[in-house]
Amino acid sequence: MKAKIMFVFLMLILLSCNSDSTKETKSTKETANFNLIPAVNTITKSNEFAAIDRILVAPSLDARLQNLLKANLTKFKIETQKENNFTLKENKQLPTEAYQLNITTKAIEIAYSNPKGLMNGLKTLNQLQWLNNGRLPQCTIKDKPLFKYRGMHLDVSRHFFSVAEIKQYIDLISAYKINYFHWHLTDDQGWRIEIKKYPKIQEIAAKRKETLVGHYNDQPHQFDGKPYGGYYTQAAIKDIIKYASTKGVEIIPEIDIPGHTAALISAYPELSCHKKQVDVATKWGVFFDVLCPTDYTFSFLEDVFDEVMDLFPSKYIHIGGDECPKDQWKNSEFCQQLIAKKGLKNELGLQSYFIKRMESYLNKKGKQIIGWDEILEGGLAPNATVMSWRGTEGGIEAANHHHEVVMTPTSHCYFDYYQSENPQEPLAIGSFIPFEKVYNWNPIPKELDAANQKYIIGGQGNVWTEYMHTFSDVEYMFITRMMTLSEVLWGKKSNSLEKFVPVLFNHINHHTQQGVNVSNHLLEVSYLPEVNPKTGVSLQLNSPLSANYHFKNPEEKAFQALAKNGKIKLDKSGNYEFKATANSVTGRTASIRFSPHIANFSKISLKHPPSEKYKGNGPTSVINGIIGFEDRYGGSEWLGFEGTDFDATLQFPKKQKLSKIDFKFFKGEGQWIYLPKEIKIFDVSDGKNVEIGSSTNIQSKDKIARITVQLTSAPPTIDALRIVVKNYGKIPEGKQGGGNRAWLFLDEIIVQ
Repeated sequence: MKAKIMFVFLMLILLSCNSDSTKETKSTKETANFNLIPAVNTITKSNEFAAIDRILVAPSLDARLQNLLKANLTKFKIETQKENNFTLKENKQLPTEAYQLNITTKAIEIAYSNPKGLMNGLKTLNQLQWLNNGRLPQCTIKDKPLFKYRGMHLDVSRHFFSVAEIKQYIDLISAYKINYFHWHLTDDQGWRIEIKKYPKIQEIAAKRKETLVGHYNDQPHQFDGKPYGGYYTQAAIKDIIKYASTKGVEIIPEIDIPGHTAALISAYPELSCHKKQVDVATKWGVFFDVLCPTDYTFSFLEDVFDEVMDLFPSKYIHIGGDECPKDQWKNSEFCQQLIAKKGLKNELGLQSYFIKRMESYLNKKGKQIIGWDEILEGGLAPNATVMSWRGTEGGIEAANHHHEVVMTPTSHCYFDYYQSENPQEPLAIGSFIPFEKVYNWNPIPKELDAANQKYIIGGQGNVWTEYMHTFSDVEYMFITRMMTLSEVLWGKKSNSLEKFVPVLFNHINHHTQQGVNVSNHLLEVSYLPEVNPKTGVSLQLNSPLSANYHFKNPEEKAFQALAKNGKIKLDKSGNYEFKATANSVTGRTASIRFSPHIANFSKISLKHPPSEKYKGNGPTSVINGIIGFEDRYGGSEWLGFEGTDFDATLQFPKKQKLSKIDFKFFKGEGQWIYLPKEIKIFDVSDGKNVEIGSSTNIQSKDKIARITVQLTSAPPTIDALRIVVKNYGKIPEGKQGGGNRAWLFLDEIIVQ
């Protein structure tokens, strides 16, 4: 209830400063609200409202179109009368998804070239109605999307959601012109689609004996001891597909092969190379039980996909293709003989053979495959569409080979990552993607040649549900960022994040009033540290909303006001707390832990920059004295390096004696984050390069490794220090992420 009251107060605040949402001061006349998401291309506005309280359609209107109106204009009463006020006008000159909406005093007209354009017009009309409390403002809108693929994904393997909840998900995404629903139906932790020819899938593969409690990185692993399962009957799937079609949403099923198949192998062990019984996975991560590329396996999969294709009208079938360990293939005499027989280079070539063989079968049935970017390894299937998730490289490579690409990088599109650095956030897998970062994303990589940019057909937000036990959890994690993503993919953003925030708030408030568990971080406090070798560390506070800030240092009991645009000097060890206030409404309290040390007064340079995805607040993140959260990696205080070393030089204003350096590393092998191989410290003062400390035995049972490197017994007097932290390197097969480059994550380097 408190959250809803806060939303109402914030609504009043924002309406008072938004020209599209204010009431006139000299009269009681209501001003029209045009805070649409996604923003439309062009609009001619009027503050006059139409005299329309219901939609009247002609009796001659096609029954199918009447059903579409009822399905999408959920806030309107729709009646059939000879004297109608609603006209649908087909215009083949308009682009595929374009529409034109015209609302006059007494009539509504939507022009479109095909049903996709009509759907988009209906979504806009419905938004205008609830934005204006049941009324329709007079206006003319001309609109079309930038990208043809605007997708949202949902994983139902890790946690299962009811038919009603899946329909609710479709309602929420379709309202924002998301036109593809990527339904992740199978994985190691459960198979969620009925396959009638193979009933043991429902009997065995759809259930697991228990589920991991807490985070995967917590050691030792704990389990709840409760059986968990569920699957969608084919009748239920048909019902959902029919429902989605009335909302203009195409459902793409994902049947993950050849990896992420432990659940399937638990029911049919003969599909694996070792042909041994395994359990449906009870924890997260990557598992080594994968499909063996035998004729039996392919025949089995063809039967499965035949039933899938009979259900789903989508031209796309997602075949996964990601995170397939090759260990069992390497140790299989059959696989090694097949590699030699087919003239393949190695196991990567065998995976390519597997994908291409399945693609050929699906193509013959009139379907087109989509796969995660690992399907590029060993050679891309001829007609495949690539989902680039590990970064932009896979998308660039596929586009340069003239394959269509859906961009969905972990840096901007994984909505199972934390969306706030506040410690009150629910448990998530890790990392940090606030809605602001989604807003500033460009799906077209800057490295891609202009001629090949056309192969980037859109983007997608992904919702993996390892840590989302209920649909309410799903709502909290995805809705705010999904609305933001829709703004990006439609292509006509609100000019600036500052202008988008009050628009976004209108929609957050609407969903909250409807009982939806939507996240609101519009009064969250963020900070930008500044490290100055002469003066030390200071903070600049920020928040999406224009607000007043209050802070409390470790020695104070009460908050004190901070001058707007002012800075806070950090000079006391302990916790600093912050909060933002707008018109007496206060957001959640944020805090940092500050530990002052010598490197606060230094200048840092890095030989290798951190990953663009995990660059924190820049290189100074590791010397600013602000201690990062220990329950998550990413965020503003952790730097992440993919396959490269941390190689830093610290320059001090004057020579001083140093005795030791404390390090903090994150260990999360399920996310391919490994501890470093070694640390070496060098005195590089006056052109020297003398090793003065090292550590090679870097181990930890916990996800946080604290390592202290003692410098030479006689404390050196230096003014320049080089620190080299050696990355774990390529992850060996048999370990999580085998074959990929390891990630190195480090927090504060405390120099004493």
